[in-house]
Amino acid sequence: MVTEADQLRRLVRARAAVFCLFASFGLVTATWAVHLPSVKQTTGISTSLLGVILLMLGAGALVGMQVSGKLVDRFGSGPVGVLGVAGMALALLVPLAAGTWPWAAAGAVLLGFATGTAEVGMNAAAVDVERDYGRPIMAAFHAVFSIGTVLGALLGAAGFALAAGVFATGLVIAVIALVVVGLAAVILLRRRTPSSSAQAEDAEFGDDDAPPRRRVVILGVLAFLLLMAEGSAMDWSSLHAQQHLGASPSIGSLALGGFVAAMTVVRFTIDRIVERVGPVQVVRWCASTAAAGFAIVMASPFLALTLVGWVVVGLGLSGGVPQVFTAAGNVGGGSGRVLSRVVGTGYLAVLAGPGVIGWLADCVSLNTAFALPLCGVLICAGMARAVAPRR
Repeated sequence: MVTEADQLRRLVRARAAVFCLFASFGLVTATWAVHLPSVKQTTGISTSLLGVILLMLGAGALVGMQVSGKLVDRFGSGPVGVLGVAGMALALLVPLAAGTWPWAAAGAVLLGFATGTAEVGMNAAAVDVERDYGRPIMAAFHAVFSIGTVLGALLGAAGFALAAGVFATGLVIAVIALVVVGLAAVILLRRRTPSSSAQAEDAEFGDDDAPPRRRVVILGVLAFLLLMAEGSAMDWSSLHAQQHLGASPSIGSLALGGFVAAMTVVRFTIDRIVERVGPVQVVRWCASTAAAGFAIVMASPFLALTLVGWVVVGLGLSGGVPQVFTAAGNVGGGSGRVLSRVVGTGYLAVLAGPGVIGWLADCVSLNTAFALPLCGVLICAGMARAVAPRR
């Protein structure tokens, strides 16, 4: 006989297993980012060819997301998440070992495909565990991802300091990630999740109070705009402090550090707020806070106030994306295909958003270009009702 205490222990173990997936995902992602300059140097390619490699990684990720959505509906979220993150750890070694551009490009496509698979699989697993918990816990998973990226960056820096070599460092990190994923697999591969073709059909043709396809489109727009704003802050905050206010590179990096730190810390606490006031209010007020942060950054003539503005942006963007992914994962009772579409749309913003900011910066200025993410998050505040739980 299964007691309530046994069920609680199983839920806690499942949550810990999904934490392992998110941490490993962040670890591998940061390792790839830290070693990009080394890949460029080893292969002897130009900056433009390195950009092509990044586009190929993005294309592989988009394909992986669409494939993994169908796999989640057929085999469950746990196996797909485990397979995707383990695949990332192994695929990472291919471009890091590359000596030529074609080899690096092929490795980037493999890494991208695994990344897309992992992105959908682990978020679907998080939705499943959150549904069984009966209360919001999604933001904490994304906070653990942020911690994984910090650890990956620190381990990469340690590898450089010890002159360990790019491939050797990548191999160590891949082994660590595989061990952590193995621990998660012991739990998640035994866990039964309600992912079936019948659910997928319900997600396409549910009887919510709004047409399901329309709701999926709105959730996709929310994901796109929120991740565009997040990507813009990640890629351009440090440079903005240097170009617009004359900060040194070390001081300018505080803009990015403040943004990331604020977003990570709040994601460990935002779930309790969602439980009390609901996801709609969280998305609405978080998006409004992010807009206020961008406004401070654009209007501030002082470096200290600008740094405060980036912290406010981080506070605001901390709660939106987890609520959008939770809503997408529960459309029609739960469908990997629906989640993959929303995640894929958001990923397009990660790829294209910072580039659009750079183009606008050339046309006007980097400071003025931040009007784009500011308007985007204001639109999200107005569309917040889309994340309301449906029966």
